[in-house]
Amino acid sequence: MGKPSIDKKAGRHFLTDRIRLEVDWRGTAQSRGIAPPPAQKPGPEGATLIPLPDRDSWTIPPRDLEEAIARRESRRRFSARPLSRDELAFLLWSTQGVRAQLHEAAVLRTVPSAGCRHPFETYLAVFRVEGLAPGLYRYLPLDHALLPEKTSALLSARVVAAARGQGFAGEAAVTFFWTALPERTEWRYGEASYKVIALDAGHLCQNLYLACEAVGAGTCAIAAYDQQLADDLLGVDGDDEFTIYLAPVGKVREQADEGRR
Repeated sequence: MGKPSIDKKAGRHFLTDRIRLEVDWRGTAQSRGIAPPPAQKPGPEGATLIPLPDRDSWTIPPRDLEEAIARRESRRRFSARPLSRDELAFLLWSTQGVRAQLHEAAVLRTVPSAGCRHPFETYLAVFRVEGLAPGLYRYLPLDHALLPEKTSALLSARVVAAARGQGFAGEAAVTFFWTALPERTEWRYGEASYKVIALDAGHLCQNLYLACEAVGAGTCAIAAYDQQLADDLLGVDGDDEFTIYLAPVGKVREQADEGRR
């Protein structure tokens, strides 16, 4: 049997703003007075969180924005040097950090999001971060803290498998996994949600690229992954929450690093 046919026209339709004309705006959950979904996926009752350094205490060197934009490129070769906890905190704040919480439906962050809905959760496969044991964590932006999820002796191999064999995903200091929870955006936008969720994902990953330049690190966005393996690794159901983007991060490999290999 051949592969199932894909309706390209329907897919393109969702990328246009014509879909907005088809939404029953009076029927959205927001219009019906339903409370918005939580801005942050709750952790288990009594879970121990790992607080992260905040902007008042971390030591991140200044970086000229023009230079960071000019230097931005996808990097797939990393050194064995670890990230510091300050650096990881800065990268997380740069991609999903909270600037202000106005009310339950408006949490202002460091990246734009349609309707301030921010439909993502950030998971981290940590391999080399100072002060953190290797394992899988989830970032809680409202707490600016990490929630330990699980440890696995096979974590690197599972990350590479989830990335369809792209080895650098398991050689990074940390690999970012972003999941989407569409309900957060659907609450306001109904069927028009899916275009803007894709746009929002691009916003946060571009911030990661630029933030990496400030700490001598690099990243490479990955959109080609095994959906089932990635979702299983993170422990998400693949329907109400599913993997949407990956980005391995590591210190940029210099010539001196090459000589030590």
